[in-house]
Amino acid sequence: MEKGFEAFAVAVTNEIEAGRVPGAIVVFGQDGRVAYRGAFGSKSIMPERKPLDPNTIFDLASLTKPIATATAIIQLAEAGQLDLDKPVAQYWQAFAAKGKESITIRQLLTHTSGMPADLDLSSDWNGEGEALNRTITIRPQSEPGERFLYSDINFIVLGELVRRISGEPLSEYVQEHIFGPLRMIDTGFNPAPSDRIAPAHVGRGDLRWGKVQDPTAYRMGGGAGHAGLFSTADDLARFAQMLLNGGSLDGARILRPETVALMTQALTLPGGVRRSLGWDVSSSYSVGMDEAFGPSSFGHTGYTGCLLWIDPPTNRFLIVLTSRLHPDGQGDAKPLRLELAHIIGDRSH
Repeated sequence: MEKGFEAFAVAVTNEIEAGRVPGAIVVFGQDGRVAYRGAFGSKSIMPERKPLDPNTIFDLASLTKPIATATAIIQLAEAGQLDLDKPVAQYWQAFAAKGKESITIRQLLTHTSGMPADLDLSSDWNGEGEALNRTITIRPQSEPGERFLYSDINFIVLGELVRRISGEPLSEYVQEHIFGPLRMIDTGFNPAPSDRIAPAHVGRGDLRWGKVQDPTAYRMGGGAGHAGLFSTADDLARFAQMLLNGGSLDGARILRPETVALMTQALTLPGGVRRSLGWDVSSSYSVGMDEAFGPSSFGHTGYTGCLLWIDPPTNRFLIVLTSRLHPDGQGDAKPLRLELAHIIGDRSH
């Protein structure tokens, strides 16, 4: 092991022993290569302990937003098939109902649309069509551009825009235009049954293998613009390196360099939150990551405990995959993610 990486193992082991995560995969990339790749602990502590394999497939939760949905939207914008500053209603007329006629695609990407955090799950409903119908009837909680409000609905809408503009469901579009070209062979929605998949806790002691943990995405059929993507650390490393390379990897171009720069440029939003187009930079969801990596870094977290963080100036990225919801839904991956980020930051000094 390269000198200095012992601290990674110590950090993960301490968090496992503290009971905050059952196990974790950590991948650190620098200067165009994977410099560190380690798997620690168990895939699950229920119903039996199985060692965590580096090739384990995880539910990425909200990492779906930037990796699948935002990338697809930015590709369509780059191709001239949509305008980020046009109202959503120009591409989906029914969306304009209940005061949503001026919400733009850019505002969805930056969570400044005013849309509430999630669809109402108190009643019994199922199906993507019903979710979209309910989205149409929602009234914004604030004026577009007035404040930052992190919202899964924003990305449900973006996922529907991908379908309407490209003619392909989001799951098929991203496979054809992103994951396939990048040879991300274990990445996609609704994965086939496999013992490689880490289970997710969904409450009341229930585990779910290969089905999205997010309750809204689950009701929508297993995936949507906000959640439902499954992947491995190795696949995510390919995606991260593509962005660090300016949009291409091994001969496959996903985005132009100037488009990557536009997508990942930090924007200061109402309340001082800093985001980019689909990515987090500095917010309550990523406390300390920008300080550990640098002000030009960006990334995203997921409810299941996952993290991808990228720092272009130093050509580095960090991937943390875990299922922190075991065994009782009360785990916490934030201390581990931040500790690993600070270890990387200290290495650069």
